[in-house]
Amino acid sequence: MLKWQWTSRESYEACADDALLILGTDSGPSGELEGGAFAVMRHRVASFLAHKKDADLEGGSWIESDGERLQAWIQPVEAKPGLDSDDALRLAAANGFAAVLRRKPSRVVLFCDRIEPERLPLLLQGIWLFSYRFDRYKSKPTSPQPELLLCGRSDTALLSRSHLEGAETILAATDFARDLVNEPGSVLPPSEFVSRVEVLAKAAGLKLQVRRRAQLEKEGFTGIVTVGKGSRHEPALLTVEYRPKDVPASPHLVIVGKGITFDTGGISLKPGDKMWEMKNDMAGAAVACAAVAAISRLRLPIQVTALACLAENRPGENSVLPGDIFKAKNGKTVMVDNTDAEGRLVLSDGLCEAVSLGATHIVDLATLTGAIVRALGSSIAGLFANQADLAAKIVEAGQRNGEKFWQMPLEMEYRERLDDPVADLKNIGGAEAGAITAALFLQEFISGDAAWAHLDIAGTAFVTKPWKYFREGATGFGISMLVDLARALSPR
Repeated sequence: MLKWQWTSRESYEACADDALLILGTDSGPSGELEGGAFAVMRHRVASFLAHKKDADLEGGSWIESDGERLQAWIQPVEAKPGLDSDDALRLAAANGFAAVLRRKPSRVVLFCDRIEPERLPLLLQGIWLFSYRFDRYKSKPTSPQPELLLCGRSDTALLSRSHLEGAETILAATDFARDLVNEPGSVLPPSEFVSRVEVLAKAAGLKLQVRRRAQLEKEGFTGIVTVGKGSRHEPALLTVEYRPKDVPASPHLVIVGKGITFDTGGISLKPGDKMWEMKNDMAGAAVACAAVAAISRLRLPIQVTALACLAENRPGENSVLPGDIFKAKNGKTVMVDNTDAEGRLVLSDGLCEAVSLGATHIVDLATLTGAIVRALGSSIAGLFANQADLAAKIVEAGQRNGEKFWQMPLEMEYRERLDDPVADLKNIGGAEAGAITAALFLQEFISGDAAWAHLDIAGTAFVTKPWKYFREGATGFGISMLVDLARALSPR
């Protein structure tokens, strides 16, 4: 976890091994040192940024002060195709921090007194997300990273700290989710997922309920049970509740997460190439639990529940077979055409439970289909919704947090592809429009007046090469949006 502090520019006392970081925005440097000793550095920074603007050079540059032997890296905030001004600022902060690390300073000092207090979290976000490491299995741990010191304006100290501490809460939750997703599948079966969320829930003051196989069977949660039949690891439905005092029962946001802790495909076995990536098939559940923890710590005035639908999808002597039929939680019968379309089966239970809890708004997240990756790539998540207002709120919350969602159609013309001769429906709808038919399957388990959105995060939850300010591995995509959405839905 990144170590950071905030201080006023006037209170900053330079150390010999500090590395200074200044971002070059359209309006000039992100911050400046006062005093005659830094006059040379200020002049050189201004000169570099002016030349940068005229010549459109790429990258940053080291600037050194003649008198104080201080070094500063000047990182221009550059326009990037597809990135808005907020994401450009996050990326510039991350790139500048990366450049400064090469000189192995004990502290990185980012001058940001010219950045508005409400935009300061963008700097922390970019650097924090870039700084994340999952290195617990390295024989030689990576070198400790330097502390980050943010130097801002003294007259906005309280406001700046408030914004930054709020961002830290969400970023810490993001680290939790990234750690879960990055764990090998054998290390994180459903029981271990539950154990880690129990620790998280206790720390965040959340109520927890765990239903395992026997109780799931008794209560009719047959989707989760069916998927988990082939594994020796018990499936589970994990309910994490945030119930603030003096808040009305409505609205009630329920976040449902797909939690396939490892997905081999079951009897419909996946190809071996890159199957290791299927440790990330529980990213939706990790994001759901982490988001509720952040919402609780931020004390947002809205009731929120996370449902993590946990199972391991393995071939085994008890595995569900292609052609098997089970009765879902809502009474509909489902023929399992392909055991590798298992995520929608566990989500069927989570969605039915969300409805039974009286949710006014339901959002499910799942690494559900390769079809959405082929359609939208690894930078954009697919969004399906039954109400335009909820879809718009998700898109807007995503835009504010550097998370892109594109609304896809819930095209009812394709619904007949899920029809089955011997059951009410089957779990796949053919080769075409796979992401749409998967969403239509899920919609079968939404009843009543609840606003519902399905987020297919198959492309954005896990990356195998650096992307923006993320290194390879889990991204925690969706947590910031969900916190922002909960804030937008709050009655006050």
